[in-house]
Amino acid sequence: MQQHKSTLAPLRNPVFRSLWLALLVSNLGGLIQVVGVGWTMTLMTDSNSMIALVQAASTLPVMMFSMMAGVLADNLDRRHVLLWAQALMMAASFGLAALTLLDGLSPWILLGFTFLIGCGNALNNPSWQASVGDIVTRDEVPQAVSLNSVGFNLMRSVGPALGGMIVAVAGVFTAFALNALSYLPLIWAIWRWKPKREPRTLPRERFGGAMRAGIRYVLLSPRLLTVMLRAFVFSYIGIAVMALMPSVASQYVAAGALGYGTLLGAFGLGAIGAALMNQRLRALLSNEGIIRLACAALGVGAIVLGLSRNSLLSHLAMLPAGAAWVLALSLFNVSVQFSSPRWVVGRALSIYQTCTFGGMALGSWFHGWSADLLGLDVALVGAGGALLASLALGLVLPLLPTDAATLDPTGNVTPPPPKLDIRPQSGPILVTVDYLIDDPDIPAFMAVMAERRRIRLRNGASNWVLLRDLSDPHLWSESYHVATWTDYIRMMQRRTQADAENHRQLLLLHRGDGPPVAHRKLERHTVRPPDHGHGHEMPRTPEIP
Repeated sequence: MQQHKSTLAPLRNPVFRSLWLALLVSNLGGLIQVVGVGWTMTLMTDSNSMIALVQAASTLPVMMFSMMAGVLADNLDRRHVLLWAQALMMAASFGLAALTLLDGLSPWILLGFTFLIGCGNALNNPSWQASVGDIVTRDEVPQAVSLNSVGFNLMRSVGPALGGMIVAVAGVFTAFALNALSYLPLIWAIWRWKPKREPRTLPRERFGGAMRAGIRYVLLSPRLLTVMLRAFVFSYIGIAVMALMPSVASQYVAAGALGYGTLLGAFGLGAIGAALMNQRLRALLSNEGIIRLACAALGVGAIVLGLSRNSLLSHLAMLPAGAAWVLALSLFNVSVQFSSPRWVVGRALSIYQTCTFGGMALGSWFHGWSADLLGLDVALVGAGGALLASLALGLVLPLLPTDAATLDPTGNVTPPPPKLDIRPQSGPILVTVDYLIDDPDIPAFMAVMAERRRIRLRNGASNWVLLRDLSDPHLWSESYHVATWTDYIRMMQRRTQADAENHRQLLLLHRGDGPPVAHRKLERHTVRPPDHGHGHEMPRTPEIP
């Protein structure tokens, strides 16, 4: 990973540039709508819980459906998934505008359409974020993620204020209609993008199996689990600032929709500054150092927002808060991408987004409930204190540096063709690999095999065991199953450079004359025919397909 590359480097890529510019327009429309929805809810109800549920309704679908969207991102044409997602959001936005024009809105209908747009966002996000690695080179992924943050927050610095002006002058219908139209440039840019498709040598994974494979990979990857947990905690606590900002604008700043928009704009300006400085900070600080800085800055911002009754001070507090939000979430995103091989990156990102947006949705509800029960100031100050306390998490679950190169594939690794005439779906396949290990090397061998087990299982194996021969104590065998011959080939093709390094360590420990011997067997069970009253039953072996 080249830390010194400019944040603007991906803009030299014409495909990324055109999509990024179209995304700016879409983000502008979306943020105008955020102001329209948030402010419309404050006009229809004075309940802090209902107001905070607007944020929950937009983030809950990502928590609920991201995993399914990640499976689609890894198994279908991501361009097609993006087009369907954008079309869904545009249709929902037009529906919201039409109901507003017909005076058919209620708080729950407003939440329902917000939820529907969130469903489109849930479908869109894994495919878009996984596509970043398809559009730019691997070493430019951090810069591309930062640029996406810059683009979003550039619009957040002007979009909410513009949205507040539009709502105040032209009404919420105009805000909703403009958002619906803002999807058109991005749909056109995606339509024109013709990504290079790698030839598919294996059939697509079945939906359920692909979902289980993604979950299994994350559960067996300690780095990813750490990122997921830290992202959930940060978003659950930190979303208090965004969720309660409409209430702050209404009750403390008393500046109406425009004041809400300018608070969001200040948050966005801070985020832009952080995104532009992201590469320099990554060179100066460790991953854990950046997260600690972000938790501290957002915590202080929440406390000031809760205690301040001064409009200028409240706006100033949003600058470090916005910077902290982008620093943390962009680092989490890059960490997930660099801790996941390409075959599962969409699903890993979707699980990350489930954790992040799930934290936002649950946190939005909790902070709104807390504000109703204890007061707006207590809820914000409590959230700020909790963010400062979360710094202690880094002592037990620190974010470690990532090395993307170790997860590059080793190439098209395929096993020798079977001499038995089998179908791709034949199985289950039993694989055993024999090693000869000297007694002094057994502790090192056991350590390497522990990692070997994790690699095998997360790449698709099951029932992994390590065996030692009773008649020859130097002979060790690892044994595992895969469901079908196709699944075995798929597992072999998932090998990464890190997996290959584990294999090289085993070769150094193996003392045989040649390499470890692998046996691949088609498993068959003897079964008994039905008892027709003829006495005893004879076992039979079913025909090999």
